[in-house]
Amino acid sequence: MTSLLVLGGARSGKSRYAQSRIEAHEGRLAYIATAEAGDAEMANRIARHQQDRGPRWHTIEAPITLPCAIDEAPATADAILVDCLTLWLSNLMLGDHDLTNASNALLRSIRKCRIPIALIANEVGLSIVPENALARRFRDEAGRLNQKLASAADEVVFVAAGLPLQLKQINTQM
Repeated sequence: MTSLLVLGGARSGKSRYAQSRIEAHEGRLAYIATAEAGDAEMANRIARHQQDRGPRWHTIEAPITLPCAIDEAPATADAILVDCLTLWLSNLMLGDHDLTNASNALLRSIRKCRIPIALIANEVGLSIVPENALARRFRDEAGRLNQKLASAADEVVFVAAGLPLQLKQINTQM
C-alpha cells in the first residue's frame, strides 16, 4: 500500500495533481469528499468536480466520518482520493469534536488502508498571523494535523503554481 499527502495553497493545483496520480491506477476509484453543499455556489462547484472526474469515480461523502469512509472504501474501490483534510478539520472544529481522537482515528485508518490513497490538505501556515483566536487555533490545528499526516505518509508533495515539489518519498510504488 502507498499513501500520498499533497499539500498546497488555495488553487495551487494540488487537487489536479493528486487526482492525476490516483487516475494512473487501474480499476475503480473512490473520491471521498469532506465538503458539504452549504450554498448554490458550493453545490455548483461540487457538481462540476463530479462531472470532471468521470465515470470511473465513485463519490463518498464524509464531512465528519472520514476514518470510517477510508476503512470502508476498499470494498468498492482500488484506489482512494480524499479531498480535503483541512475542510474535514474545519467541520470537526465547528461541530466541537475531539480533534485528538479524530486525528488519531484518521491516522489509524490511513495506516490500515491496503490500497493506494492520496490525501489533499491545505497549507495554511504560510501567511500572516490571523487576527482572531478561532482562526489562529484553526491554523495551528491544521499545521499539527499536516505534520502528523506527513510523518505517516509514504510520500509528501507540496504543490505551488501547479508545480509539484517532492518533500518526502519512501521507496514505494504509486
